[in-house]
Amino acid sequence: MQDEIVDFLPCLTPDRWYEVALENLDLLLIDHANCEKKAAATAMNLMYRHVENTELLMTMSYLAREELLHFQQVVTVLKDRGITYRRLSPSRYAGGLRQHIDNSDSNGLIDTLIIGAYVEARSCERFATLAPLLDPKLSKFYGNLVKSESRHFEEYLSLARINARGDIAQRIEFFGAVEKDLVLEQDSDFRFHSGLPSESGPAHLA
Repeated sequence: MQDEIVDFLPCLTPDRWYEVALENLDLLLIDHANCEKKAAATAMNLMYRHVENTELLMTMSYLAREELLHFQQVVTVLKDRGITYRRLSPSRYAGGLRQHIDNSDSNGLIDTLIIGAYVEARSCERFATLAPLLDPKLSKFYGNLVKSESRHFEEYLSLARINARGDIAQRIEFFGAVEKDLVLEQDSDFRFHSGLPSESGPAHLA
């Protein structure tokens, strides 16, 4: 895992999350597919909302295509393993971050890009930690995803800084504090971006 990811994230994912992930690989893979699809949708939404921003359009166009390719790859993994892809209720993670977006003036774009950086960085951290714990085929797949997720993190953060009218360090720190709480607080449902699994055990296919 790149040092930039570790330095950027406000905390590491607790070991307990990985223990539950290994016990619920089917659920992890299904939600992983959902996450890739949502990531593509987020990139497309930014393209529709900011048609005048050429650099953002170019970056998000490439990112959306790559996220859809990842979605296709995860669905193939599900098929090969005899796992039925289905809709799952989302975790609190993304919504918990997005509820703090400041939609005044151009701040909404900057906040959205900062959130995108946190989502990609957290994904990168979890892929990197999971990869050595999985069977060889899945381990190789997740190991390869670390590279792209790291690049996506850098692209979101770079776009946030380029489009900001001033220093965004305080805003990054603010969302970091929110992200840390979401990662360390208990969640009743286990998801790829969920926090600590509750003591009662993760919900499987809610």
